[in-house]
This record gives sequence, structure tokens and C-alpha cells, in this order.
Amino acid sequence: MIMAFDVGNSETTIGLYEGDSIRAHWRVTTAVDRTPDELALLIRELLSLRRHEVASIRGSVIASVVPALTRPLADACAASFDRVAVVVDASSPLPIRLAVDEPLTVGADRVVNTLAASRLYGRDTIVVDLGTATTFDCITSDGIFLGGVIAPGVRTSADTLIRRTAKLPATELTPPLKVIGTRTEDCIRAGVVFGAADAVDGIVLRIKRAWPRPDTPFVVATGGLAETVQNICTSFDLVAPQLTLEGLRMAYQIISGEAP
Repeated sequence: MIMAFDVGNSETTIGLYEGDSIRAHWRVTTAVDRTPDELALLIRELLSLRRHEVASIRGSVIASVVPALTRPLADACAASFDRVAVVVDASSPLPIRLAVDEPLTVGADRVVNTLAASRLYGRDTIVVDLGTATTFDCITSDGIFLGGVIAPGVRTSADTLIRRTAKLPATELTPPLKVIGTRTEDCIRAGVVFGAADAVDGIVLRIKRAWPRPDTPFVVATGGLAETVQNICTSFDLVAPQLTLEGLRMAYQIISGEAP
């Protein structure tokens, strides 16, 4: 089995894979001040909770957009599994092409999303990744990353609103039952969640209008907040919460020489 780590700015998503099948997954807070020893302890505790042995893990793969955490996590994996972790970034030898002005600046999550989308769907795809930021990855059927859009994430927008206003309370980000709120919390939820959903749909529409190829792109939502907005966004063809982990699994198999 292998462990895959998708390190985001707010949360780290972890998947445990046996071959092509995911056996367990976790979501933990991204904490940049953790030492390799603390991270190794966390890994052992997570595996123990699902009754898996550290000795059963033969490798690990990391995609990180938090540079301060990448090396400590890689060190923790090496210490835990007694082998060097595969760290995926824009320079990794993968069968994709980053057709942008500065390819080495493309985030690791967007790299593995490109790999996963091109291999899983085999068609032009827009991947909408809803995390701390909401990113729109424009990917061709043959694995070319054309670029995309980066927008503030749903929770980021809510946090900014609450921090910069004196009397607005922190509010859970769940879709409200109606758009016209009669309580302050409902008004905030309506503005943030409906506003985010309409922004996603609007940007997807603009991308489709500008798409440089004849086929209409397939739209896939992923990330921690994809399921929160899936029923109020009209542009999604599919919601795939584990898409980035799937890309990491594929990247590990390719880089390690295990891909069929």
C-alpha cells in the first residue's frame, strides 16, 4: 500500500491506496509548525485508527502547495516507511505538458489534477478545485494544462467578511434554505455560499466561451468544499472529491515505474 498526501493551505487530505483502490482517507488541519517527528507520530496514529500497520506501507507520495511543510513531511514519511517519499511538482517526469508562460510555477495540486483528469476522463476538462482558493484548471484530453483561473475560496471569502466587520458572527458554511435571509447568519450564508456558486458558474461559462478547441469541456468539481456547493452550482458535470489523490496515486505509479 502507499500513502498519498495532498497538502493544501488549510487542510491536508491523505489517502491510503492498495493498487488502484483507496482503502482509507483522512482530512487533517495543515500545520506548518509540526516537526518531522510530530508528523511521523500523526501518520502512525492515523494508520492505527484504521487498523493498518506502518510496515504494510511500501511508499508515499506528496503534492504540497505549502513549501514550509513539504520537507518535514517528506522526512516523516522516509522515517516511517524507510524509503524516500515521491514529491510531485511541476518538474516531475509525468506524461503531461504545462503550456503556460511559467510552467515551473504551476502548483503541485494542479499538476496532479491535470494527470488525473486526462487519464480518467479522456476529454477536454475544466477541474474546479474548491479549497482555500478556488482554482479552475483547463486541461485537454491529451494532458495539456492550458492555464486557468485562481479565485478566493468560499471559506476565505467568509473569513475576510467576518474579520473586517464589527458585528457579523462566524457562521457555518452550509447552503441556506432560501436566498432572502431573515437572520444575520442566514444572510451571511446566502451571500457567501450562493455568491460563490454563482461565481463558479459564471467563470466556468466564461472559460467555455474562450475554450480554444472545438469540443465543449467536461466540468469536474473537487476539493474540500465541492460537495457543499454541488447542489447549487449548475455547471458541474461530476463531483469527484478524491480527484487530486487519484492523480497522486497515478503519479507515484509512473515515477516509481509501477504504471502498467
